[in-house]
Amino acid sequence: FQYLKRFHQGCGLDTFWYEVLSVEGSPAECLQLFLLHCGIMDPSWAELRNFAWFLNIQLRDCESSVFCNPDFVEDTLKGF
Repeated sequence: FQYLKRFHQGCGLDTFWYEVLSVEGSPAECLQLFLLHCGIMDPSWAELRNFAWFLNIQLRDCESSVFCNPDFVEDTLKGF
């Protein structure tokens, strides 16, 4: 949700890192962003759960990859 919120607001995500145990927004705002970005017109709860699960895994892997670390790659992959 933290990534989707910033993406939706047009913020750069290159230097953002997930903040463990931090709470942002409301459950309604979270659901609204999931519905907006999941890519399915009328998703079931299972489809929303799978979207959130997949997004979480991809973003966690991205954060742990040295190739996505802005301190390592500097400006060579800006916006990637």
